[in-house]
Formats: sequence, structure tokens, C-alpha cells
Amino acid sequence: MSKRVLITGCSSGIGLDAARRMQSLGWQVVATCRRPEDIAARQAEGMECHPLELSDGDSVARLVEQVLAGGPLDALVNNAAFALPGAVEDMPRGALRSIFETNLFGTHDLTVRLIPHFRDRGGRIVNISSVLGLIGIRWRGPYVATKFALEGLTDVLRLEMAGTPVTVILIEPGPIASRIRVNAIPHFEAWVNWQGSARADEYRSSLLKRLYEPSGKKDRFELLPSAVSDRIVHALTAARPRPRYYVTTPTWMSGTARRLLPTRALDWFARHG
Repeated sequence: MSKRVLITGCSSGIGLDAARRMQSLGWQVVATCRRPEDIAARQAEGMECHPLELSDGDSVARLVEQVLAGGPLDALVNNAAFALPGAVEDMPRGALRSIFETNLFGTHDLTVRLIPHFRDRGGRIVNISSVLGLIGIRWRGPYVATKFALEGLTDVLRLEMAGTPVTVILIEPGPIASRIRVNAIPHFEAWVNWQGSARADEYRSSLLKRLYEPSGKKDRFELLPSAVSDRIVHALTAARPRPRYYVTTPTWMSGTARRLLPTRALDWFARHG
């Protein structure tokens, strides 16, 4: 019997590529999307696909019920997230609440609802983080904050799941070709009053150009989503997967300090120190 994996955020980018890759390897893929047309597209490709709004606890609960009603689940890939660009000082409280509800709280909710199932039969939880979970850069404060938080929560969950049949893994991509910039525009427009900002001139000369007038020039370190799918495959199929996987050169560089002391050694000291 083929294994079954739930992957969130499969409308485009990393989630879509990962869903197609795992399906090509014979896995039963349960995908999630937000828009009806994307759900229909995944179903037309032969995937089981359900709607999911991570900011809505009822939506998360319904998804878990639907997925487990369809049979045993072997793995969860938490991929869904969005970006909210702008200066930290221009972010109202509601803006941070909005992005945390999806990128962290909803992801956590989905994960803990599935842990009892994985405890009973074994399973792998793969959280897609980012190089921005390792370092911060200007204009990306809310997204950076959610990814830093996801990194910490995932590390602790991995420690706490030691000795159980639940394996917890982080994947940290750097620049990946995706729609994250385009998808960020509605969130920026909904929350950031850049015209009233002390940084209005900086917005005009910098962020607005990147958001609305992209040069089309590829980042010199940018990779295709398939590079992340390669790591997801290893995380889900290796007999002894790594605790974390870096993808793209910037992430490898940012993770150098971590690599000086292996994560498993850090885990041992955290458990026994």
C-alpha cells in the first residue's frame, strides 16, 4: 500500500512542485489550497485536495477530520505561508496577528491535531521554514518573525518527540522562484499605510519598485521549487533523515554557525544538559 502525505499550500510554487513530485514517486498526495479553481486543478491531476484556511481553527479541524476519514496518514508537510512586506514601524498589531495566524498558529494547530495519529503509527512532520528563519533583512519583519518562531517551535518539538515514532524535520530554502512577491501585494495594501510613513521616500525608491515593477532579473542564487522538493523527498524517504536541510547558497552561508556544532549534538545537550 502506498504511503500518504498531506501537503499544505499547493496552489503554486514549492507546495505544488512537492505535491507533483511525491505523486510521481507513488505516494498518495492530499493537497490543500484556498481557491476553488486551484482545488479543482489538483483534483484533475488525480490528487485528493481540500480547502484550508489556516487562520480559521474550524477549517483546520474540518481538514483533519476529512483527511483521517480517508485513511492513515504517513507524513505532513507544512508549507503554506504568506509574506507581508513593509517597515516594522509601520506594522499595526492586526498585521502581525494576521500573518502569525497563518504562518505559525494555524500551522501549529494542524500539526498538534495530527500528532496523536502519528504517535499511534509513526509519521514525519516537515516544516518549510526559510533562510529568513535564520537571518533578518529589511522590509521583511513580519515574515522573518513568523519563521524565527517556527524554527524555535520546530526545534523544541523535535526534542520532545525524541523516543516516539514521530520525526520532525526543518527545511530552510533561500531564494526560490515562486509567486510569494505577487501574493504579498494584497497583504501589503491591506495593512501598510506607506504614504503616511516616515519612510515614504524609501518605499518609493525601494520596496514599491520591487513589489510593483520587478526587473525580471533572476536572483543569482535563485533556484527552482524542485530544489526544495529534492529535500522534501529525502526528508520523507530516508531511513534516518537530517534534522534540517538547507536549500540555496544563502541558506548554507547563514547556517554555517549552526553547522559548526551538529544539530544532533545540540539536541543531546538540550535533552541532557
